[in-house]
Amino acid sequence: MTTDTTRSAVGAPATRLGPLHDLASYRSAYAAGASPAQVIADLLARIEADGPAPVWISVMPLAQAMAMLAAAQARRDAGGELPLFGIPFAVKDNIDVLGLPTTAGCPEFAYEPQQHAFVVQQLVDAGAIPVGKTNLDQFATGLNGSRSPYGIPRCVFDQDYVSGGSSSGSAVAVANGSVVFALGTDTAGSGRVPASFNNLVGLKPTKGLFSGSGLVPAARSLDCISVFAHTVDDALAVTRVAAGYDVADAFSRQAGPAALAEKQWPNRFTFGVPAAHQLEFFGDDQAEALFAQAIEKLEGQGGTCVRFDYLPFQQAAQLLYAGPWVAERLAAIEDFVERQPEAVHPVVRDIVLSARGMSAVDTFNAIYRLADYVRQAEQTWRAIDVMLLPTAPTIYTVEQMLADPVLLNSNLGYYTNFVNLMDLSAIAVPAGLRGNGLPFGVTFVGRAFEDGAIACLARAFTNQQGGQPAVPSAAPAVAETIAVAVVGAHLSGQPLNHQLTGRGARLRSRTRTAPGYALYALANTTPEKPGMIRDASAAGNIEVEIWDLPLAGFGAFVDEIPAPLGIGTVTLEDGSTVKGFLCEPYALQQARDITHLGGWRAYRASLAQAGQPAP
Repeated sequence: MTTDTTRSAVGAPATRLGPLHDLASYRSAYAAGASPAQVIADLLARIEADGPAPVWISVMPLAQAMAMLAAAQARRDAGGELPLFGIPFAVKDNIDVLGLPTTAGCPEFAYEPQQHAFVVQQLVDAGAIPVGKTNLDQFATGLNGSRSPYGIPRCVFDQDYVSGGSSSGSAVAVANGSVVFALGTDTAGSGRVPASFNNLVGLKPTKGLFSGSGLVPAARSLDCISVFAHTVDDALAVTRVAAGYDVADAFSRQAGPAALAEKQWPNRFTFGVPAAHQLEFFGDDQAEALFAQAIEKLEGQGGTCVRFDYLPFQQAAQLLYAGPWVAERLAAIEDFVERQPEAVHPVVRDIVLSARGMSAVDTFNAIYRLADYVRQAEQTWRAIDVMLLPTAPTIYTVEQMLADPVLLNSNLGYYTNFVNLMDLSAIAVPAGLRGNGLPFGVTFVGRAFEDGAIACLARAFTNQQGGQPAVPSAAPAVAETIAVAVVGAHLSGQPLNHQLTGRGARLRSRTRTAPGYALYALANTTPEKPGMIRDASAAGNIEVEIWDLPLAGFGAFVDEIPAPLGIGTVTLEDGSTVKGFLCEPYALQQARDITHLGGWRAYRASLAQAGQPAP
């Protein structure tokens, strides 16, 4: 195994043993001698250096993180079993973490919790370290991620698109490689839709499997704390630690070990898919095609597709926002919204306050209708072992979502809103990439407390995917990847970044070159690209991102690089070298020298500020 050395946030050299993106890679790194303290310190420093917003609302102070790690080490030294020792994780900011404020996405609502939420405490007891609180659609009201005063977290595959909500920051923090797993919440689909949009696994447990103590409720009778991870195995491992009966939570349920047990699926089983005329993709033909492929893959695993009537599930879903369950959202924050209505995001405020027109009679009538729909659905469940659905019918740009925030948000919940109302379990997993590089996902839905069973089927499904960036190998080593420095259109959020993420590349760090490089904005390139050359007279350090690209995809990646660009060896400011983009000098005759700006992002920002066209 090859290693490289970087300077850690606490001043000592830190050995990099490979990209750390799942539980297996962290455990391997620690077993090989990496320091958990240095890993956590480097992560916190990187978050601060990159700028926490809009993904993070607050970040754990280094001293507190080190104190938690030291306490975990002491328990481990005393013989305790800590299955998540030294694993950093993120927490959606409607879940309490001691030492950090809880805002629920509203600064005026913020308070200082006196203890960890029950689920967070379970994870800390297992050795995991919460490194920060993540952004969300305010008061967990939304499925898109654009309803927060702390900014808009965006899809890691394309910054023009929404990340999904309400657990937007948690999904992005996992997808961009900051943490191995994150806690979200899921009332209407908030633990599944962001997973789909960022090519992750999103496990939404059965109601009551996770305690809600320390959670700011959205709709308390429906809320579920959820888990984002890169693999089904990681999501299951975290869930098995976090789950537990909590006598202090009236909605906590005693599930028994069978709920999260492994299940060996038979060679033949049935899975339900809505009737063809009831499937809806809102014009997204590529999503429709990818769902058809998912059906074929599951049939290849021995499944028999059974088409069922989706109408009872769709009718139940409509009760969530068009029925009196909206009143639960008002009940959660009624005192606050009455005192400070101006502090609430306008879209969230309109949704929550719409409950004022609902009566107790409306509530009981809706409860009766839901019971009817559940009874009708029993016929479907007698015919199938599991349900397969698109996680979301399509994905929208941020611009589209801001222009029509209610209707488009509603569209995203077409396949998710009914699940908690009907007391079902669900797990969302990646199911392919569209032609533009944006991910698509499917969700396996089971009955209550079938969480482990449907996760095992989902794991088998993802193992068939082959090469999906959200399903890395069980124990990646640095010898299996090559570090690539990118300077322009391949940077995070830029048009060609999907050429990296689509091959399983993971962002390692953001840094700068050593002096002696010049950067130019090339003419007549689509999308616009820079060219970097060696120039001993250049004094600036050029901003770069270092991506760990699997060797299996390196050749195809290089083959996509058009002249005058190519891959050479780039020296970084710490003296280390990596492979990276360099440009042939002949292309600079009509190019614009932008070295003085220090990087491509700064150049693009200067154009926008000046209202000038790109070259």
